[in-house]
Amino acid sequence: MDFGIFNLLQQRDTNKPSDQIVSETVALTRLADELGFAAAWYAEHHFSNYGLCPSPLVMVAHCAALTKRIRLGPGVIVAPLYTPARLVAEIALVDQLSGGRLNIGLGGGYQQYEFERFGVMMDNTRERSLEMLDIIEQGLTQKKFSYDGEFYKQLTSAISVRPTQQPMPPVWLASGDPLLMRRAIQDNHTIFVGGGLGNYKRMGGLRAIIDDLCESEGKHPADAKVALLRFAYASDDEAEIDHFVDCARYQQRIAVALKTRKESVADDYMIQEQPFDKELPMEKIKANLPVGNVETVIERLVRDIRVVRPHHVAIHTQIGDLDHGAMCRQLELWASTIIPAVQKEVAKFDPYVRVSAVAG
Repeated sequence: MDFGIFNLLQQRDTNKPSDQIVSETVALTRLADELGFAAAWYAEHHFSNYGLCPSPLVMVAHCAALTKRIRLGPGVIVAPLYTPARLVAEIALVDQLSGGRLNIGLGGGYQQYEFERFGVMMDNTRERSLEMLDIIEQGLTQKKFSYDGEFYKQLTSAISVRPTQQPMPPVWLASGDPLLMRRAIQDNHTIFVGGGLGNYKRMGGLRAIIDDLCESEGKHPADAKVALLRFAYASDDEAEIDHFVDCARYQQRIAVALKTRKESVADDYMIQEQPFDKELPMEKIKANLPVGNVETVIERLVRDIRVVRPHHVAIHTQIGDLDHGAMCRQLELWASTIIPAVQKEVAKFDPYVRVSAVAG
C-alpha cells in the first residue's frame, strides 16, 4: 500500500490569485516527489472556484518535467466532456512526456453546473463513460481502432504517438456506481472511492459492494484494486484542526450546491458557501475524519484502511484556504512519521479479510 496527494486547486480566498494557487500545486507535487509519495492527482473542474484546473492532463505534462519518480494522474478526466479520439491521442502523448508515469483517472462527472456550460446533458453519463473507456482501451492498445456505440462513433483511425507504458497506462475509475465498479473489476482497473465527510461505516458499505461484485464476477475480493481518497490532517494545534475541518465542510458545501444547481455565484465564478439539508455538524465531521494529533490520525486511518482495504491512499492537500506552508509541513510529517507508522500497523493484519463496518 502506498500514498499520494490529491490537488483540487480550490480558491476560497478571492485575494489569492489563480497563478499562486497553480504554482503552489506544482510546488506540492515537487515536494511529494522528493519525499517519496507514490502519486499526485489533479482534479478537473470548470467555471467556478471549486477547482481551478480545467485540464489535468496539462498539469500532468507540466509537473512531469519537474519531477523524477512520482506517478501523475488526472483525478479525474470527466469523460462525457471529451471527444474520444482526441482524448486517446492526448493520453498517449502525456504518457510519453511523463516517461511512462501517467495514471489515467476517469470518471463520469457529477456537477450539473459544469455540464450545462458545455452544452452536455447529464443523462447517461455512466453509459457514455463506459463507451469512452472502450475507445481508450482500443485506441491505446490496437494499431488502429474504430467504434460504433450508442453515444460515440469513430471511423477507423490510428494514433501516431503510442503510450510508453504497455499495453497502456493503468486506469483508475472514480465511481461508487456498481456498473462502473463492475467494469473496473472485469478489466482489472482500480476503483477509486472517496470517503467524503463520512465515517468508516459508510466506506465499509462501499467495500462490501465491491466484494460482492467480485464474487459475482468469479473473482476473489483480494484481487480487486481499490484506492481511497480521504480528508486527513495531523496537528497538536486544535485551531489548525478546526480550520482543516472547516475547509473540508466548505468543499462539500459548494460541491453540493453545484451538483443540485442551488449555487449562488458572485464575481462570475465564486460559489458562495451555504449549508445544505442533512449537513453534518462540525463535531461529527471532526469525529469521522482522520484528524487530530499524530496518534489519532494513525489510529483512525488504520481503521479506515482495515475496512476499505485499499492499495493506495490519497490525502487532500488543497481545499478551502489552507495555508501552503502548513501543507508543506504536513507532507513532511506524513512522509517521516505517519505513513511509516500506518504501514507498520497495516502489516499486522490481513487486508483481505472482510471487517464488519458496523462492529468496527
